[in-house]
Amino acid sequence: QVQLVESGGGSVQAGGSLRLSCAASGLIDRPTCMAWFRQVPGKEREAVAAIYTDGGHTYYADSVKGRFTISQDNAKNTNYLQMNSLKPEDTAMYYCAGGPSSCWYWTQEHAFGHWGQGTQVTVSS
Repeated sequence: QVQLVESGGGSVQAGGSLRLSCAASGLIDRPTCMAWFRQVPGKEREAVAAIYTDGGHTYYADSVKGRFTISQDNAKNTNYLQMNSLKPEDTAMYYCAGGPSSCWYWTQEHAFGHWGQGTQVTVSS
C-alpha cells in the first residue's frame, strides 16, 4: 500500500521560506506525476505544483510561479516543494499527491489516487 508522508510545514513571516517534503513508501508505479495541493477551510483544494518523475517536467499554478520550486529525488522516493517569498495568502494545509501515469490533469485532484495527511503552512504579515 502506498503511503505519502509530508513534513516541513510551519509558521513563517511574509517573505520567508519553507521546504516541504513528501516521502513515498510502498509500491508506486513509475513514472508518475507527483503534485502538491493546498486547501484553506471553506475553499476547494487548489493545485500548486506538479512534477513528472521521468524527466522532471514541472508545472506550476500562476500564483506560485517564480516563488515555488518542485523537485523529485527518485533514489529517495521523496518529493520536495521549496517555497520562497512566502505571502500570507499562501497560508493553507498543503497535501502531497501522486498516482497518475502522466501530468495531463495535474490540476484536478480526482486524477490522484494517493494522498498524504497534509502539513500546515502559516504565513504571517
